[in-house]
Amino acid sequence: MPEPSFRRGRREVSGKAAPPLCPPVPGQATIKAPARSSSPVRAARLCASAALSALSALLWPAMAPGTACPALPALLALIGALLPGLGGAQTSVHPPEAIIPRGGSVQVNCSTSCDQRSILGLETQLTKKEVAHGANWKVFELSDVQEDSHPICFANCQKQTMASMSLTVYWFPERVELLPLPRWQPVGENFTLRCRVAGGTPRDSLFVVLLRGEEELSRQPAPVEPAEVEVTVSVLAGRDNHLANFSCRTDLDLRPRGLGLFQNISAPRQLRTFVLPETQPCLGTPRIIEVGTQWAVNCTLDGLFPAAEAKVSLTLAEQKLPSTSLYSKDSVLATANVKANAAQEGTQELACVVTLGEQDRIWKEDVTLYSFPPPSLTLSEPEVSEGTVVTVECEAQAGVVVSLSGLPPGHPAPRAQFQLNASAADHRRSFSCSAALDVAGHLLHKNQTQELRVLYGPRLDQRDCPGNWTWKEGSQQTLRCQAWGNPAPELKCHRKGDDALLPIGDLRPVKREVAGTYLCQAQSPRGVVTREVVLNVTYDQNNMVIIILVAVFVTFGALSGAAYLYNRQRKIQKYRLQKAQEAAAMKLNTPATPP
Repeated sequence: MPEPSFRRGRREVSGKAAPPLCPPVPGQATIKAPARSSSPVRAARLCASAALSALSALLWPAMAPGTACPALPALLALIGALLPGLGGAQTSVHPPEAIIPRGGSVQVNCSTSCDQRSILGLETQLTKKEVAHGANWKVFELSDVQEDSHPICFANCQKQTMASMSLTVYWFPERVELLPLPRWQPVGENFTLRCRVAGGTPRDSLFVVLLRGEEELSRQPAPVEPAEVEVTVSVLAGRDNHLANFSCRTDLDLRPRGLGLFQNISAPRQLRTFVLPETQPCLGTPRIIEVGTQWAVNCTLDGLFPAAEAKVSLTLAEQKLPSTSLYSKDSVLATANVKANAAQEGTQELACVVTLGEQDRIWKEDVTLYSFPPPSLTLSEPEVSEGTVVTVECEAQAGVVVSLSGLPPGHPAPRAQFQLNASAADHRRSFSCSAALDVAGHLLHKNQTQELRVLYGPRLDQRDCPGNWTWKEGSQQTLRCQAWGNPAPELKCHRKGDDALLPIGDLRPVKREVAGTYLCQAQSPRGVVTREVVLNVTYDQNNMVIIILVAVFVTFGALSGAAYLYNRQRKIQKYRLQKAQEAAAMKLNTPATPP
């Protein structure tokens, strides 16, 4: 008898036409019995078989496409057991269990122990193809298997018997992804690792592993449903997690089923941790700054991790200042050199912002930028002749109080002046103007000076060049004679009679030769003045006699000493000559020695 063909839940049996033995079932092809089958028992069996086929036809459409129905084999087996039968024929399937990759194929061997001609087939929704057969066996190839299934081998041999197999499909996850980590994670706070897994079966063999580098942080079985799942684990962030790589991996462990361990790993994601203290930055700057001057600003913050990742921004009046940063182990120091301009004059906000881990620490201070030019001090004429009236004036900007040297204190004002009649005493006189400005409670001062030059002279008077000097010979004296004037005059002093120069300066000792009357003349572009200077040297006459006697005595002593030395030398020479003559005479009187 040819094998039944299952299509859309219907069972059709090809054979010769025969009167129906059982009432037809709606939607079921009529089963016609063979001509030789006329006994009541066989007819009952045929009716039961038809009922079984009809039940199968009703159950298959109720199943969703691609959905296995584990209860169906049991139901069919129960019905088959209720049917009356003869003998102990059995149906078997090989392999009873199989696991294949999704889209793969497998060969299923259906066989029966019936020793009579029987109908042998494989009930499944999968694509099947008979690839071999024998008297009581058939081999079917199931291809393009996409999901788990339970194919049923059946045999009609006097009664219908069945055997089902378990076909498991495995496939790797289509996507294993570690969701993005926080850009920056504060140290000491928990963060969550989230691994998203799409697909992958069988789920009872699929595990999701969360990793830090190669270290396993968590291993969890993948939930059965839904197809796309998310597995999480909470991790406490520490400094050792900074720049650590995190990833997730799926382990499809099919080793208990005779296959291997299949792993899929996500792309790693790097974590950056940080410590930013709650303390505020320390901003170092002067509170008042003069427009046009250059000044230094610095900002520092300690207790940072990693300090090198900290960014410091310095701003003045919301304008960023160019700065440089120096880093140590856990701190940062930013410095900037600032030159304020006139447009920024007034109270401005200076701010320091330290940024780390997308968080900021801000400190602001008010600074006052002021303009304070020095006062203007003027002389009506910086160089005047003696007797000229000179005006001295000091002036500053509005809001500044000035004071002028030589002028008594008066009402505070930005301007002060006075006049004077220039004299020789005013030559090189210095005038000072002091300006005071109150800036944010700080009293600032600036000064300006000017020097007056007075043209006078030449002058040669008794005070500077006395007209009469009387000194004792041999004493230690200083002769002083100086001419004054602007421009400085040239002074010349000559003695009357021989034009000898007056010895101005130290005389140590005073000699009588310098005595005399001198004519001193001081000359400059403004004129000439002369003055007579008399220099007297006194001495004692007794001193002269003593000097002469001392000189005679010294001369006599020198001559006496010379005569004594001369006579003594003559005696020595005479004695030596006498001894030489005696020695020569003795040599002549000595007889010769015989040979």
